[in-house]
Amino acid sequence: MGGAASLLRSPRGLAFVAVAAALVAYYYSVDQIPALSDWWDVALLGCLLIPAVFSLDLIVLPLANARGLFPVAAALGALAVLAEVGDLEVLANFAKLAAVTFFAFWFLQFFEELVLLVIVAVIIPWVDAYSVFRGPTGHIVSKHPHVFTNLSFGFPLPDGQTARLGLPDLLFFALYLAAAQRFRLRVVWTFVAMAAFLGATVALAQWTSLNGLPALPAVSLGFLLPNSDLLWVKARHWPRLS
Repeated sequence: MGGAASLLRSPRGLAFVAVAAALVAYYYSVDQIPALSDWWDVALLGCLLIPAVFSLDLIVLPLANARGLFPVAAALGALAVLAEVGDLEVLANFAKLAAVTFFAFWFLQFFEELVLLVIVAVIIPWVDAYSVFRGPTGHIVSKHPHVFTNLSFGFPLPDGQTARLGLPDLLFFALYLAAAQRFRLRVVWTFVAMAAFLGATVALAQWTSLNGLPALPAVSLGFLLPNSDLLWVKARHWPRLS
């Protein structure tokens, strides 16, 4: 992880500190902000909070090729558990984000061919949709909300409510972003598309008055759509089954 020190001294490091400080300030002061209407909450979440939180992934993306990511992810996961037990919500929240992000960076090494990741991106939205509407995720959210709270990242809103994304959503966001870098796809546009589709999912949930919608379809589309032409070109070189 020697690259971490150089990253912190770079413009990216300054950007990371600035974004992290702004987010922490918001998280600690959100209770003092006057309540907004539901649609202003949607705008705040989709246009500011989601892009700001996930911009941390984008900033640390050069570390995706670093060594020793798994133990770092494990240590951050342990910190998240301890912070959760100690009722340190903000620390637990961002420790979970960091742990899942570094785990995703490490996990990418198992995808030696881009085609494997594309197959996952096509299949996983259907699995997530089933899990949310008829499977274990929906059951946990409705019957055991405290479990989902512990296994999710919270976006607190001025009206006292908290929007949440599950840890798998964080994992695939970081995984796709790192894959875009590794396989020479459009990194920035992948980030923009994934964040935008997540914001659209929030708006759709508000419009349909649903308590929640699966987020992985948005994340997967955000990876596939802005890179579709590049994926098509690269597909000609993918291994074929005989």
